[in-house]
Amino acid sequence: MIVAIVVVTAVVVLAIVGAVAWREHRHFVDAEESRRRDDEMQRRHEDEVADSEARLRLSLDAITQGVVMADAEGNVLYRNSYARQFTEARHGEALVEAAVAELLIEAAQGSVVEREVELFGPPRRCLFVSAMPLKLEGRNYGSVALIDDITEPQRLDAMRRDFVANISHELRTPMGALSLLAETLATETDPEVASRLAMRVQAEAIRLSDIMDDLLELSRIESDEASERTPVAIQHVISDALSRARPTAEEKEVPIETALPALDLVVQADRRQLTSAVFNLLENAVKYSEATCPVRVMTRLEGDWVEVEVRDQGYGIPLRHQERIFERFYQVDQSRERTDGGVGLGLAIVRHVATNHGGEIRVESTEGEGSTFTLAVPMGVQP
Repeated sequence: MIVAIVVVTAVVVLAIVGAVAWREHRHFVDAEESRRRDDEMQRRHEDEVADSEARLRLSLDAITQGVVMADAEGNVLYRNSYARQFTEARHGEALVEAAVAELLIEAAQGSVVEREVELFGPPRRCLFVSAMPLKLEGRNYGSVALIDDITEPQRLDAMRRDFVANISHELRTPMGALSLLAETLATETDPEVASRLAMRVQAEAIRLSDIMDDLLELSRIESDEASERTPVAIQHVISDALSRARPTAEEKEVPIETALPALDLVVQADRRQLTSAVFNLLENAVKYSEATCPVRVMTRLEGDWVEVEVRDQGYGIPLRHQERIFERFYQVDQSRERTDGGVGLGLAIVRHVATNHGGEIRVESTEGEGSTFTLAVPMGVQP
């Protein structure tokens, strides 16, 4: 009996110990599982934060605007790829980094500030730096600075102003002359004087027509309408352009010399556009050359490019004007251009023709020694 009681007691004790051990084991397993789930959730949260930061950085690096963020003391915490180009900049671009640092400190104190920074290059650039505080519910999170390159908008605005001013002047001059000549002609009784006035009327009408033709030609080339690209021998283009430029050259007694290769150089181009471009280069060279000073035209093959070079010994172009001479109506010497009857569209036409053909136009000029313009277009396939 006693043995039975002992056995029962032992079984009960073992059962209790086993139950307690199992419960402790389950608590341990549950705690480990909970800790594993917590760790997994933490890792997921950290991965999501890292992914969000990566997306934000990639998005900020993709924009064409500088972004610099700083803490409440003005210490930089982050800058995107556009803004990083100024951190190790020297010369003029170092001014941008200095402006950013100053404006971030001012913005952290609660001010919205901005500044234009001009870089004289070359190329000349203008950057707009603005900074503002980062505050939410009274808490100061620092400041952010934005860097915008406003060079192109400023250039386009200057072109727009020049276009309006110049076209107004160019149209007003012949229209005013026509009005005055017509008024004088209406009361003139001397046949000889009337004949001279009529010739002046005709000359002013032709000038007005030339302005309209140049505007229409430039508009057509800019839009690249009805452009047919075919294999064109550059020698034929030079010949066509020379035929158009020769009357003016003979009138001014400016000889035109050519140096063309023996073999045809062929480009895939719109022959009319290319001829117009070369003609405008020739006309420009003749216009700014003194009598007996030759204008030289030569072509050459440079790799896969055909280059047409027009060189004169004329007045030359001051360095400060060389960046803008391809703009519509831009004229280096207003008084001399008016005398020659130009309106400043020729080089704009050349630039657009070069762009339409995937090429480029370059200029090298020294004031008082002459200019060299080089029109380069991709080589075409031999027919």
